[in-house]
Amino acid sequence: MDVFSIGVLYIGSAFLLLLSGIPIAFALGGVAVTFMLLLMPPANVQIIAETIFSELNNFTLLAIPLFILMGSVIGKTRASADLYESMHRWFFRLPGGLGVANIAGCSVFAAMCGSSPATCAAIGGMGIPEMRKRGYSPGLASGLIAAGGTLGILIPPSVTLIIYGIIVEQSIGKLFLAGVVPGFLLAFLFAIWVVLAYMREKRRAFAGLGGEKAKELLQVETYSWRERLETLPRLIPFLALIVLVMVALYGGFATPSEVAAVGAFGAMALVAIIYRTYEWKHIREILAGTARESCMIMMIIAMAFLFTYVMSYLHISQSATEWLVGLHMSKWAYLFWVNVLLLVLGCFLPPVAIILMVTPVVMPGILAHGFDPIWFGIVMTINMEMGLITPPVGLNLFVINGIAPDITFREIMWGVLPFIVIMSFYIVLLAMLPEIAMWLPDRLLGA
Repeated sequence: MDVFSIGVLYIGSAFLLLLSGIPIAFALGGVAVTFMLLLMPPANVQIIAETIFSELNNFTLLAIPLFILMGSVIGKTRASADLYESMHRWFFRLPGGLGVANIAGCSVFAAMCGSSPATCAAIGGMGIPEMRKRGYSPGLASGLIAAGGTLGILIPPSVTLIIYGIIVEQSIGKLFLAGVVPGFLLAFLFAIWVVLAYMREKRRAFAGLGGEKAKELLQVETYSWRERLETLPRLIPFLALIVLVMVALYGGFATPSEVAAVGAFGAMALVAIIYRTYEWKHIREILAGTARESCMIMMIIAMAFLFTYVMSYLHISQSATEWLVGLHMSKWAYLFWVNVLLLVLGCFLPPVAIILMVTPVVMPGILAHGFDPIWFGIVMTINMEMGLITPPVGLNLFVINGIAPDITFREIMWGVLPFIVIMSFYIVLLAMLPEIAMWLPDRLLGA
């Protein structure tokens, strides 16, 4: 059997298992072990455990459970609610200010936890009911939370960028810096759309709906400076923690894993001091949630390492790379089709699986065409953000459906569609102006 046929069977089997609903780790690991037994010498099968251990024996991977712990501490306490309330009070004068406050809340929460579903669930659980009470349509309310939640994998610290950095052997700190400006600029574009969409809904309500709907949209909450300032004592410590983490990482004072440890310890100390969350039942809930999510991600990474090891041994990835480079496409045509591939895969697979399966295949072509791997990491992440809100298995869509079951899936889809368009144009903008992503890391860490 030739390499092409083996590659089609190998990749096809993995996709079929993934689409069947089998957990990602078992799907990747099962296919890898099966092909090892069929096509590789017995000696390779005997060292599976050693192969997996050697790949996981990486100090940088320690950052993943620690950043997850940091996010779990924030998400499972009153800290997330206070964050939301503070943003709401500061943005209330802006048209659509409550929606903008939710986008801002997603941005700050994303910078604390690095998890998209966690961001979506924490802010959406409070934000969607509040927005709907004030006349926001179900589509707009659910769409902006689903899209805002995706910022969790772009704005650092990001588990997705950590995994990408390990796979392509690039600086995690540089990747984090590259995600700062694109992340907050994308949040700003989301906020602009929310303002415009809110004003459009308001005009339509006044023109055609009238009655209770118009009354809802006419409601304007006001907060005095005292009411706004009184939220800061609980907000500022967490913002200070983010600044501390960023300074320690980007200033070269600590490695990503050490910074993650500082962030996790700082978050636990703050919730203990501010919210008196130091009883064992609270700590157990935080640690249990962290353990579940961390074990899931680490199992996926372990099996993906085995999957790519088999793919490399059978010369599947090398042959695919040679084929892609041999197509003699222009650099922009190559980038376009890679983005199309990522978008299609994002409709079916979670970001971690895409990074671990696709990056080894497309990265040689990316480098051969002269693209910066740090810049491409940001483009790839935005592509996977779209995948999180694209059917049929966009994870954030199901998170929203879970926290707001009365909103139909069709309404959620129409709500996220404008944000998908924004992200698509944003990728084009990054291709035209790569400095958006590269200016900060080049400025602080050098080219």
